[in-house]
Order: sequence, then C-alpha cells, then structure tokens
Amino acid sequence: MLAIGKIFANVPSVQLEDHLGDIVRKAGAANNISTAAAASATGISESEYTNFGETGQSAKKINFAALGKLVGLNPAKLEAIANGWLPTAKDLSGWRELRVITTKQDDLSVNCYLVWDEVQHDAALFDTGVDAQPILDIIAAEGLTLRHIFITHSHWDHVAALPPIRAAWPKARVHSGSKNAPVDQRNKNSEIIHLGGLRITHRETPGHADDGVTYLIGNWQEDAPHVAIVGDTIFAGSMGNGNGQWELAKQKIREQILSLPAETLICPGHGPLTTVAEEKEHNPFF
Repeated sequence: MLAIGKIFANVPSVQLEDHLGDIVRKAGAANNISTAAAASATGISESEYTNFGETGQSAKKINFAALGKLVGLNPAKLEAIANGWLPTAKDLSGWRELRVITTKQDDLSVNCYLVWDEVQHDAALFDTGVDAQPILDIIAAEGLTLRHIFITHSHWDHVAALPPIRAAWPKARVHSGSKNAPVDQRNKNSEIIHLGGLRITHRETPGHADDGVTYLIGNWQEDAPHVAIVGDTIFAGSMGNGNGQWELAKQKIREQILSLPAETLICPGHGPLTTVAEEKEHNPFF
C-alpha cells in the first residue's frame, strides 16, 4: 500500500498485472486456439508452451510474430512487452485529491481508489479491495466524509471490504452496475454525481463481468485530465478475462475507454496506472 501523504508524486512503475503467458493464454482462449497450434506457431513443444503460459518464461526463443498473428495479438506490441515495456511512472501531483490504495491478501493485490473535494472534504471510494483498514486510515488522516462508494463490478476481490466500510460509514451511498443490487444502489442512465467541484459519470463496460462499469472523474482543480476507474475491464498491456464474452469485452473497451482523450488516466483494478494513449500504442489486444 502506498504511504499516506498529501500528494503521491512520481508513483513508481509496477510490474504488469499479466505476464506474457497470461496475455497469450487469454488471446488463445478468446480465439479458440488449441495449445498444440499455439506451440507449433511458437516453435516449442506443447509442454514447454504450457509452462510458458503458466509462468511467462521460456528457456527457448519464442516466435512472437507468428504467435501473435495466430492468437489475434499485435505481434509488434507483444514483442515490446516481451522486451520489458511498462507504462511510464505516473506523477499524480496534478490530481492532488486522488489516492491509489493497493490492498493485499496472500499473493493477490487489488487496487482501489479514493478521491475527494478539496474544499468540502467529501470523498468517494471506487471499489474496496480486500482490506478496509488502509482505506479507513486515509479517510481519518485526511479528515474526510465518505459520501459515495462506487463498485466497478461485483467480483469478490473488489467488494470484499465493503461490509466493514459500510459499517464505518453507513450513510455512504453505494453505486453499482448490478441488476441484482437494490434499486437505490443501481447506476442511473446519464447520472452525474457531484462531489464538490468534481463530476463523476459512468459508462457500462460489461464483458469481464456482466455488471462491469467504468467511472469517469473530471473537473479537477488543476485542470488535470479525466480519470477512468476501469476495474478489470482493461489492464496495462492486457485486458480482463472475457469469461466467454471476449468480443463484447473488447468492443466495450474500444467504444467506452479507448475512445476517451489520449491523456485520460486509466486506473485498473490490478497492476500499474496507464493512459489511453499508452494502451492504444502498446496494448497487443488492440
């Protein structure tokens, strides 16, 4: 978890959420490519390819150009990731009231995000991660009032800490894209939430999850670019598991996320922060 402070400037680079094997396995699943076919294109045995899929490592040279073409990934972008591409470290000083909170459980790391209005100190939380305490600590340290809790999707690791947070802040309004949520918690079409001077809107981004939502935060005091809280819809250099809805997931990413201004800050549920420009240039799925 990042330390509590006034400004998180020059947030260091974090390893990609998906290693090479994860990226290729997802693409192969999306396009129904067999392990045998992928191994043949890669130039290694099936057992070696299976190990590569699990670890992202291979003792033998991999033909990324042929493999990318087969599984539907941009070969040049895939090779760039193989050569160590990472999104640039982000200087968050322009978004002074944005905090990145990375919660952990065993080997799992989950990002959630806290924003607030600088004048009124009203706050909004985006996802809860797996541990409420670091969130509650920052709220207390900054003297905030939690008004809203926005859920990008209802997978357990993004809502695990919701009960203790709601217990601490029972009047905070929950916002969700789930049709199973209570009516008063469901996102409304074209709804704009005002958090002091900040404006929060949403875009439906199903695919990884049926209730997937991307939240956009704009009107920052320093006129900083919009912030897109995307959950597991897209990661730096990859995307969330399509769970049988790969084309829908990719369509929503193109229409609702990559259509945003190039400088938009993308805040995913796992892995490092990125931007629309970086993902259009480097994400091999697009």
